Parts: sequence; C-alpha cells; structure tokens
Amino acid sequence: MITDYVFTSQSVTEGHPDRLCDTISDAIVDAFLRQDSTSRITAECALSKNVIFLATRFASEAIVDIPEIARSIIKGVGYRPKDFNAAECTVVTSQIEQSKTPREMNFSSIDEEIDLITVSHQTTVFGYACQHTPELMPLPITLANQLARQLSKARRHAGIAYLSPDCTSQVGVEFANDIPSRIDSITLITGCEDPDSLPAFAQIEEDLRHHVINPVFRKASIKPDNLTRITINPNGPYIRSGPSAHSGMTGRKTDSDTYGSFARHCGSALSGKGPSRIDRVGAYAARYAAKNIVAAGLAEQCEVQLSYSIGFPGPVSVYLTTKGTGVIEDIEIRKRLLRHFDFRLGAIIRDLELRELTQKYDGLFYQKLPVNGHFGDNGLPLPWEKTDKAELLVE
Repeated sequence: MITDYVFTSQSVTEGHPDRLCDTISDAIVDAFLRQDSTSRITAECALSKNVIFLATRFASEAIVDIPEIARSIIKGVGYRPKDFNAAECTVVTSQIEQSKTPREMNFSSIDEEIDLITVSHQTTVFGYACQHTPELMPLPITLANQLARQLSKARRHAGIAYLSPDCTSQVGVEFANDIPSRIDSITLITGCEDPDSLPAFAQIEEDLRHHVINPVFRKASIKPDNLTRITINPNGPYIRSGPSAHSGMTGRKTDSDTYGSFARHCGSALSGKGPSRIDRVGAYAARYAAKNIVAAGLAEQCEVQLSYSIGFPGPVSVYLTTKGTGVIEDIEIRKRLLRHFDFRLGAIIRDLELRELTQKYDGLFYQKLPVNGHFGDNGLPLPWEKTDKAELLVE
C-alpha cells in the first residue's frame, strides 16, 4: 500500500460558469423556502454567452420570479456587460408546477410519523472526515477552496481590477506515511477582465502572491517551502473567461463541493435541490456522522456510506470504514453510529432543521454554499458540521 504520495485537489471561484449555475440553482431554492418552508423544489441551470436556461420543478405556495433571480446573481458576480450582460441576456425557462402531498403540507417531527416520509430517488451517498485540518476535512481541497475564495476577495477588495470573476486554484500536498507533510505545488489560473489594462506578468505574480497565496498560508499549519512549485498562468492569463469562453451547468463541480476527490462522493449535484431530496441531504447526514466519529477520537479517518431506495424512509444499507485507523473495530463503531444517528429522510430534515435554515438566516442560506463550500469551515453555521454527538459515540 502506497503511503507516501502527492495528492492534488482543485477549486473554482464564484464566476466560473459551473459554480455560477450552482449558485443560481440554490438561490432559487432559497427563494421558495423563504416564502414557504414546506416547498418541494429542484432547479437546474445551464448557461453560455448571454444565454441562461432554467428548468425547475416545484410544489409550493411561493410566487418566485425565477429569471430575475438568475439575473441578480449574475449581476452580483460582476462580469463586464460585454462578457455577460445580466440585464439583457436571454433567459429560457421550463417550469413544472406540481402538487404537494399531505405529508409535505403537514410535516410532523413525531418519530412514529417519520416512517411515512419515504425517499423519491435511489442514491448512494458518502460522508468523510479526517484529521488533516481542525474542521476534519482533507487538506488539499481545504487549501484549494481557501485560495479560490481569496481570489474573489482580492478581486473585490484589494483593487486587483484586472482579475476576472472566473479563476481556478489547485493545490498538491505531499503525504508521508499518509500524513500531510509539505506543500508540493500551488497553481492559480486567472481570467483577465480588461486586456487593455493588463499589467506585466511580474506585477500579476506579485499581486497574487501578496493578496492571495500569502493570506491563505499565513495561518496554515503547513506552508510552502523553497521546493514548492508555484505556477501562475503558465499559458498567460485568459483574455476571454467566464460564460463568453465556456459553458456552465449545475452539478459539474461535485469534487470541490465535497472532498476534492480525496474521498468518494455520490456524483449527484448537491445544489438546486430542496431539503426533500435525499441525494443532497443524505450527503450532509453522512458527513455529520463521519465527522462526529473522528471528533470522538474513534478513528483518524472515517467514511460513511448510505444507500437509499425509492419508497423506503431510511437507508437500505449503512456501511462504515475507518481504513484501518480505528481505535476499536469498525463493526463496533457502526453499532454506536446506528444507536445515535437516525438516517431516515424525515429525521434528517427534522434533526438538522433543513427546512428552517433559509428563514432562520435572513432568507439566504443554500445559495451561499456553492461559493463558500458545503463542508468544512466556510463561515456559515452548517448544522451538519457540528460535533455535538462525539461524546455519545465514546460511550
């Protein structure tokens, strides 16, 4: 078994077309939940140069201007009008209104009635946690996401006007005996807002080191060294970026949404789905379980797999592995997990308060996840990131 290796993860900024589609889809989810917390909603988005396609299916009492939501999100990202004109772009919608079921209108958190809430999609979801970082996330994706967020912050607040909203980051971490030991590589690829005012490459490199790389690694436990390969725009900055250069679609960034491919994930989109979709909320529940196991000190890393079938309220199988790092047998950890976690759909909605989050946080919750991250320390009060059951698992 290879224990010394380099593992690399990547992330993208808020203006990357795929990430933009994720944000629009989740903004639509929030818009419905703001008015009607019992809404059932799925929203998918695709976009290209000055064209947006939105497909939504919903059962809700809410009245939502879906095209206007898309325009406002694109405007907020800050593309130049000639790259993407939010006010004048074409918006094509397909909206299918459905009827609520009695269980949606009269959702009950009474335990006996949770069994009446069955899943409507078959899926297998994964949750993962490890000791790389304080938030118990893999280090490569944590650093890649931090760099992506810092790129957006630098564009907005550090006066680096030439940066496009569409940039990418990549971090390679060297592992020794399966433990992060050093930073092997850092890559930043940036778009250019205005090629006529583009500074010299030396200035771009200095700006990105000072305003992006240094702030991210200032408090990091592992910092770049003299052998770290730092690559900035190896082919030059992209003069055309964003939707004018490449298309986007909801759900195409599941690696950076989850664990940077360091651990398994379902492959289904997380964004654009309301709390009734098990392929989204099941992934949150699995992460919640895995994180509490590692936080309890039962293992250095843990993966939880939940498989659901249509018509059943809970998983048809629950698999757990600590990959040989558990302090007790995996079978015993699994017994404790099933004793203290309820993976039925209705219980996940109830215990994590997934229907109330949008209204609880001033009408905006889910749309913040694509850019800030669905897992780890992203500055948001994510209920599935709590470790409130760690002590129970020790017993």
